[in-house]
Amino acid sequence: MPENKYKVELSEDEVLKLKEITHKGKSSAREIMHANILLNTNDMKSNKKTVREIAEILDISTNTVNEVRKTYSDFGLEAAINRKSRLSPAVASKITGAFEASVIAMALGEVPKGRANWTLRLLAEQCMERKYIVNISHTAIGEMLNTNEVKPHLSKYWCIPKENDSHFVWRMEDVINIYHRPYNPSLPVICMDEKPIQLLDEIIERVSAKPLRCDPDTGFIKQGELEKIDYQYERCGTASIFMFCEPLKGWRFVRALERRTKGDFAMMMAEISDMFFPGADRVICVADNLNTHNGFSFY
Repeated sequence: MPENKYKVELSEDEVLKLKEITHKGKSSAREIMHANILLNTNDMKSNKKTVREIAEILDISTNTVNEVRKTYSDFGLEAAINRKSRLSPAVASKITGAFEASVIAMALGEVPKGRANWTLRLLAEQCMERKYIVNISHTAIGEMLNTNEVKPHLSKYWCIPKENDSHFVWRMEDVINIYHRPYNPSLPVICMDEKPIQLLDEIIERVSAKPLRCDPDTGFIKQGELEKIDYQYERCGTASIFMFCEPLKGWRFVRALERRTKGDFAMMMAEISDMFFPGADRVICVADNLNTHNGFSFY
């Protein structure tokens, strides 16, 4: 790489910033080294050092010196100081949520004729044959299945149907397409779930917390200490916790109700809509398959 191909013409402010990095010693060793490279190969200096000279002084390769100069020329001072950070936007992964769902459904479905069970190589071949993806290795398939805790050779999960379950595939693709939508204040996408909980109360009065005394010889709790510990409780009925969130906005709302009937669900949806989305054209809500989470609850 020719050393004169990229120009390093530091301004006075940039020189002061680089000297602050090299003199104070609070930065990392990499940042200090890059600052010294830029200071000593500054094209604005009459007595600047050559790439080979600064490489010998810092005991590094000439390619490293040239790469720092190239980064400064292309991306500026901040990128050159910390050249390890990403300088270009991340490449979108070819393994999308829709692709993962298709592979999982295939792995837990019927095996092709002539095969006893699925293998990683067979899954990769089938993905390309069915045009789920242009090219993928069997190791990438294995990592994806491990991430989703899918082990088709050991067990099958009831929540993942066979590929010919058109009703599930229709619902799955609908939800995935909703999650792929960009943020739109007039058409917000929220998620909701609710969970029944048991309300408990203590029977005995609380005492101040203190560590248990153990026998120094045996290491066991001394006799009589356990008598002060009580795990009894009193049942005080049940309640239901409703949780709403909007992932793309980073918002959530929690409310505790006595029950979780159809009327409670409709009331919470009306409250969320009026309180947080009064100007929205429509609110899209993603919920589970509980029998009350349906449109007829609003009637």
